[in-house]
Amino acid sequence: MPAEPLSRPRIVAAAIALIEREGADAVSMRRIAAELGVGVMSLYNHVPNKSALLDAVAETVLSQIEFVDDPGADWTDRVRMQALAFRQIAHHYPRCTMVVVSRQLQSTAGLLPVERALATLRSAGFGGHEAVRILRVFIAYIVGSLLREVGVTPTFAPVHRSDIAVESVDPLLFPQVSGLAPMLADCDHESEFEFGLELLIQAIAVQLKR
Repeated sequence: MPAEPLSRPRIVAAAIALIEREGADAVSMRRIAAELGVGVMSLYNHVPNKSALLDAVAETVLSQIEFVDDPGADWTDRVRMQALAFRQIAHHYPRCTMVVVSRQLQSTAGLLPVERALATLRSAGFGGHEAVRILRVFIAYIVGSLLREVGVTPTFAPVHRSDIAVESVDPLLFPQVSGLAPMLADCDHESEFEFGLELLIQAIAVQLKR
């Protein structure tokens, strides 16, 4: 069988696979060339440099978000659907999602989720400044939740390491931590995300009434 021709989508797919295995720091033009079994110079016919490649990774991931939006639905339902759609793609590409939030994308794929979120908040009655601030709060919450889920930020995340035993904490010094140890050591990520999302939506609804 003839070898598959080198193309931009094939290069980006190789970068995505490498990032999910080893993280974004593993990406270099030389490494991607080795992954594909081609000469490094051949990559430059499709991608000018590493920065452009990471932008392409971010855009590819964002373009796979499946937004199901109903303009006639209540704004809280629309915001909820948008947040869950982003979490779903982040769950599929956790390490690539870290690339997404680190890039300042000006492409259609990069701006569409932002446009949808801002349009939803403006239609709900929020002013421009408020809508931007609320959008940033949602992004911070989603990214923070994802970091905890993939184990980048372990604080209050479920304990899966055998060398850490929350239940052995001194109950005299830390009565709350000791008493709630079973709950601190366990976490249903999907349930936790939806719980926090509802708190955010309720708080924003109160802000709208004000």
